[in-house]
Amino acid sequence: MNKVMLIGNVGQDPQVKYLDQGVCVAQVRLATTERGYTLQNGTQVPDRTEWHTCIFWRKLGETVERYVHKGDKLYVEGKIQSRDWTDRSGITRKTFEIMVDNMELLSPKPSTSVGGEQQSAQPSSPAAVTPSENNGDYPF
Repeated sequence: MNKVMLIGNVGQDPQVKYLDQGVCVAQVRLATTERGYTLQNGTQVPDRTEWHTCIFWRKLGETVERYVHKGDKLYVEGKIQSRDWTDRSGITRKTFEIMVDNMELLSPKPSTSVGGEQQSAQPSSPAAVTPSENNGDYPF
């Protein structure tokens, strides 16, 4: 089984592109942190942060484009996929990405005050979007 579940913070605003026939694909860098601890002998083990590249397709990508920003906390589910590519100097590289199937926004919704009334800047549930299958070709 190839299943990944992550909770982390968005490191920068999403990179979003539209492919042929208006298919949206978004890329987000997500940081997850394992908290440090102290061993019995008093040695301090520091926090450890991992960075994950998450790819969102179609409606999920559009949701990311509209609602996800640097610093937001996200929960994502998906699968790990590896991809080989050649850099400018001709060296073949391998990268691992999370192909996201489901996402939930965990950051509180920002509110705006208009005429003394609080209005939400987001609809009540944009996070429950699941994309249809992707084709595996993405421009990142």
